Formats: sequence, structure tokens, C-alpha cells
Amino acid sequence: MSETAAPEAHPVPYRGDLFLPRTRRLAGALALVALIAFWQAASSLGWLDPVMAPSPREVFAALLAMAKSGELAGHLAASLGRLLGGFAIGATAGVGFGLAVGLFSLVRSPGIAVVSALFPIPKIALLPLFILWFGIGEGSKLATIAFGSFFPTVVATYGAVDAVDRSLVRMGRSFGLSSWSIVRKIVLPGALPGILSGLRIASSISIVLLVAAEMIGANRGVGAMVLAAGNLMQSDRLLGGVVVLSVLGLFIAGLLGWIERRLTAWR
Repeated sequence: MSETAAPEAHPVPYRGDLFLPRTRRLAGALALVALIAFWQAASSLGWLDPVMAPSPREVFAALLAMAKSGELAGHLAASLGRLLGGFAIGATAGVGFGLAVGLFSLVRSPGIAVVSALFPIPKIALLPLFILWFGIGEGSKLATIAFGSFFPTVVATYGAVDAVDRSLVRMGRSFGLSSWSIVRKIVLPGALPGILSGLRIASSISIVLLVAAEMIGANRGVGAMVLAAGNLMQSDRLLGGVVVLSVLGLFIAGLLGWIERRLTAWR
């Protein structure tokens, strides 16, 4: 009998990387450049009204003039102080309360009920009430930003705690770990990506509330600058303020992304 030949071996391609997130920084930068180039081309060809939508060149010139005069730095410093203060208060309180809701049954039901009732309220609608409570100064603006960043942080935090694999918690308990050790070594590391995602959302909401609060009751700040430019039909300065807010949002998102990569390098 003749021996049958063994089947020819073929390499099997790796198929476990489906839907894995990959960052394409160059693609993101090219998308922004393409958008700005299209905007400039539309302005140069007369497709856009220069009063209603000035070209990127005019917006950049307005920003450069404000930067040279020091006006932009003053407005940006005032906005950053309010944003960092309000966001720090709201995010810190939100993470603490979210952890309490996620970890303790006694807090869970009343905590979720309160958050569910207050979260849908438009936070800017409460600004007049905050002005009555804290005055027209910085207190009302900080309270608006803190209140707005608190709720998404709470929801993201207790949702991230709920998403932690309970088999890991049971394993830690079977090895004799204390409750605090389980929280510190298992729950917090497992919930950290979700918490940081919630902070990204809260930071974006904080910027929106910052601008709204500055438009209502402030003489300094990027929101006040945008409002004044709109009242005077200075659309180049108005769009310059919008660009500053966009860059600020990108910077905060990038900073939180960097923090996430450093804190979750174990993944």
C-alpha cells in the first residue's frame, strides 16, 4: 500500500484583532486640515459671506491681534480659572458619590433616584437661582460648572463599578482579601477606564456651561468675549473665540487620554 501524502500546512492568519481600537493620529490631523482648507477655499471663491462666515485667514488674524494686545490671555486666564475650579469640585464630588452608589447598597437606591431626578434638568436654567444664592460673581459660575459636571461623573462612576467582573471580586474574597483591599486592588482598577470616560464627557459639558455662564454674567472670559463680538457683528473675533474653545476642549481630552494611558498601562 502506498502511503498517502500529508496535507500541506498553511499558516492560519490571526483573527483576534477584530474591532480593536487603533489610534490614527495622522488621519485625525488630516481631517482637520482638510476641513480648514475647504473653509478657506469656499471663502476665497465667494461661496461664504465674509461678514457671516469670515475665512480662516481672517479668524487667525483676529486671534493674532488679540494675542499681541494681551486681550486673549486675559479672557483665557479668567475662563481657565473658572473651568478648573468648577470641574475639580464637580468631578471630585461625582467620583466620590458614584463610588458610594456603586459599592454600598444603602446609598444605591436613594442615590440613583436623586441623580435620575436631577440629571435631566438643564443646568444653565439653574444659573439665575445660583446667582440668587451665590451672587453675580465667581460663586454662581463655579456652582453651575460643578453642578453640570457632577451628574455625568456620578453616572459613569457607578456604571463602571457595576461593570467590574464579579468573579474577580469573589476570587479576591476567597483569597482572604479585606473589603478595602478588594476595592483598591480590583474594583478601582477595573472601573478606572469607565470613570475617565465619564470625566471626558463631564469636561465637555463644563466648557459649554462655562461659556453660557460667562455670557450671562461676566465681563472677562472667552464666553464674554464671544458675546461682545456677536453684539458688535465682529464675526472674526467671534469665530476666534470658538476656535479657542475648540482647542481647549481638544487639549483637555488629550490630557485625560494621556492620564488614562498612564493609569491603565496594565491593560
